[in-house]
Amino acid sequence: MHWLMRQLAPLIAWLADRLFHLSLFNRSRQRHQLVMRLFRFAADNGSQRALSVYGHLLHFRGEDVASRIQGGIYLQRAADAGDPKAQYQMGRIFENGFEHYFTPDLGKALHYYRQAAEQLHPLAIRRMIEVYEEGALGVAIDPARANCWRQRQHQVPSVEALSVSSESR
Repeated sequence: MHWLMRQLAPLIAWLADRLFHLSLFNRSRQRHQLVMRLFRFAADNGSQRALSVYGHLLHFRGEDVASRIQGGIYLQRAADAGDPKAQYQMGRIFENGFEHYFTPDLGKALHYYRQAAEQLHPLAIRRMIEVYEEGALGVAIDPARANCWRQRQHQVPSVEALSVSSESR
C-alpha cells in the first residue's frame, strides 16, 4: 500500500497544483483546504514538487508560527531532495534564522545557496556573487570566485529574454 501511495504522489501533486492555479472558486475555503490536503498527502509520500510548494505555502502564508515552522521543515526536505527553489529559500532561512527552530547558520546558508546556484537559480547566483564580492556569510572576499559566478549568471536566461521569445511566437 505504501508503494502505491508513493507512486500516486506525483499525480496528486500535479492535481493539487492545477487546482491551486485554477481561477474558478478562487476564494473558496473548501477548495483551499482540499488543495492543502492534496499537497500534504503528496509531500508526505515523497513528491519533491509537493514538498517545495506545500512548504512554501506553509512557511510564507501560514496562519501561525507552528505552520510556518512546519513549512520550513517541508522546504528543507525539498531542498535536501534537490529542489533549487527550496534550496534558495533554505539559504535565506538559515542566513536570517526563523523563530527558535531555524537558528542562523551561515555555513548551512552558504551550502544551500551554492546548491541552488549550481542548478542556475538566478537569485542564488546573485547571492553567491554578493557573498564573494562582499565577504558575506563568513567567506573571505574573492573576486575570482565572484567573477566565476558572474559567468554562470550569463548562462541563465533573463526574464526579459524569456518574455521577448514568448512574444515572438
